[in-house]
Formats: sequence, C-alpha cells, structure tokens
Amino acid sequence: MRRSVRARRPAALALVAGAALVLAACSSDGGGGDAADLQGEGTGDACTIDGAVPIGAALSLTGAAGSYGESQKAGLELAAETLSDDGVSYELAIEDDQTDPRQGIAVFEKLTSDGVSAIIGPTLSTVAFQAQPIAQEEGVPVVAISNTADGITEQGEYIHRVSLTEGQVIPQTVTAAVAEHDLEDVVVMYSDDDAFTESGYEVFAESLEAEGVEVSDSLTFSVADTDFRPLLTEAKAADPDAIVVSALIEAAVPLVTQARELGIDVPIVGGNGFNNPQLMADAGDAAEGVVVGAAWNSTATDNEQNTRFLEAYEEVTGAAPDQFAAQAYAGLQAIDAAVRAGCSAEPDAVRENLGSVQDLETVLGPLSIDENRDAEHEAVVQVVDDGQFVALD
Repeated sequence: MRRSVRARRPAALALVAGAALVLAACSSDGGGGDAADLQGEGTGDACTIDGAVPIGAALSLTGAAGSYGESQKAGLELAAETLSDDGVSYELAIEDDQTDPRQGIAVFEKLTSDGVSAIIGPTLSTVAFQAQPIAQEEGVPVVAISNTADGITEQGEYIHRVSLTEGQVIPQTVTAAVAEHDLEDVVVMYSDDDAFTESGYEVFAESLEAEGVEVSDSLTFSVADTDFRPLLTEAKAADPDAIVVSALIEAAVPLVTQARELGIDVPIVGGNGFNNPQLMADAGDAAEGVVVGAAWNSTATDNEQNTRFLEAYEEVTGAAPDQFAAQAYAGLQAIDAAVRAGCSAEPDAVRENLGSVQDLETVLGPLSIDENRDAEHEAVVQVVDDGQFVALD
C-alpha cells in the first residue's frame, strides 16, 4: 500500500424460453461470413441480411473486473436474442480478456482475424487503451460499453462508446453530494495504478474544486490492496465531511466495510466502480448511504424499453440487472441501429452509421453518439438505501 499527496428494438422484448437460435458462445470461433452475407436489402425494420451478423466481445469474465464482465455477458446475450429477427440476426463471439491488457490484445487480434463486424468491450479502460489500436488498425469498429476514462475514443475513428465518461457523471455526483451533505472538506482516496480509477480521481478533484470543496488529503493505493485500515485511520484523523473514492468494486467493498468498522460515519462518495450490486451484497449495512453517480438506474430510467429489459433480464438470470448489463444491452442496440440503417454489417458501413446514431431509444433512455464518438444521454445520481441503489432526490 502506498500513500501520496495529491478520479428490438423492443418490439417484443419478452423472451421465449428455450429459443432454438444459439446466439452466444464464450471463446467461440466468431462469425465472419463472406462479404456477400453481410450486405442486405431494404433498410430499418425492413432490412434483411442473409447471414448472421458476427459480433465479437472482449469482456472481463475473470480477474479483478470479473463481476462487471459477467453482468455484461448476460446483458449482451439478452440483447442478441431480443434484437435478432427474421431480417437480421446476431451471432456473438464472447472472449475473456481476464482483466489483463496483454490478454485483451490477444482477444482483439483473434476477433479481428475472425472477421467480426464490430467488437464490444473491453470491460476496463486500462485494457481498452492497449487493445483498441488493434481494431483501429484493422478497420473494425469498437463500441465501448463501460470505459469511462478520458481519451478512449481519441484512439481513432473506429472507436465509439455508449458509456458516459467520468467527466459526464462525476460533476453531477459531486454537486448532488455537496448539496445533500453540505460538504466543505473531504479526503480523496483512489488507486493510482489503473487508468479508469486515475481518470475518476482527476475528475473528482476538478469537480470538488469547482464546488469550492477543500481536499484536505489525497491518499493512494493499489488495485490489488484489500486492507485499507492504515489509510482510513489517516483519513479519519483529518476529520473530513466525507470520503471520496475512485476504485474498482474489489477495493470498494472492503474499503467501505473497514471505514464503518473504524467508526467513520461520514458519507462516502464513490465513482463508477461502485456501480455494482456486489457493494450491497458484500458490504451489507456498511454500504448504506454511499453516494454513486451512474449512467443508469433501474428505477430512475423510466421508459418502456427499460421496463421490458428489467423483466426479461430477471426472467433469464433470476437476478436484477446492474448498470453494466444495461450498458452492454445498449451497446448492441446501437450496433443494431447502425446495421439496419445501411442494411449492411460490413465493418466500414457499421462504423459510418454508428456516427449517425441520434436519439436512439435504448434501455439507457434516448442515446446519441456525438462528433467525438462519445455517448450523450441522461445520467443519474444514486444512493444506497435499504440495500438498493435509488435515485438521490
């Protein structure tokens, strides 16, 4: 541990159990039919493409971000089954990047060589920065579904994302937390060896300054750390109005738990890494009152698509979806809109039409992709209340 002073088209979203079409397979051989199979006739709902559209996905199914990746996998599989119809169908090739940049590169090399029409993922920004250049060089569009660090889409014109950046969510989170708790002085904690959490820290620092909140101390740790008691003891001694944390869920759970065990009762404000039901499941009562910004909330996102998504996801998995499942679903919704717009699953056509996505109705609400290939849609600030994420009024 270290210390330093310094963020279907839901025509019918209900699923039919036991559907015959097999749409997803981990570590499959991918798709990649010949070019003729990827070009169809018609447009929009009338689009017909003979071959199944091959979509690759690089997800962290194991490693530090494994809990996020499993949710993404479930959301993506549900989207593929729901969006597929008689005109356009999807075949997923889901690969485990193991939360490791080197494995992420290998997965992207495999998926591009297999001839996929687009790649979804990776789960973490740290892996994305290393793997995305492979797709950019090979001319395969990427849709990031959970990468929030600055610079993700700057790697090239083939890189897009439906996930909101930390810069879009954290300022709203800070503003809401300051108003709710009258914050004047805070301690910031973050892991300084991960691109996502570092980016979150930077936005937190800027947002706190903009709100006139003093940061009395900034404490750093590694993504591998699990014992935060020394740092939390130091934070407690500073007597802050709140503790602000940018960390992955594997650190968030013990950090929140240990803070409460040490008698720290001030609010804890978390970054996007806290957006996981595992926080409440594993930290229990210690998670109560934690404030977290989000791109999606099951109750705050009020539209027909989201209602159907919630019902279908729980029917299939037996559990409620989280933000990561919703963003994965929306990622394929964006690709589906791009494919149908030109009735083509050729990578260049998908890339071109992804850039034209405007006010697309998704489970996240109306979604647009801007001139920088970043997502634009509503964010929400939530708080843990009675073991659930609810919108902070």
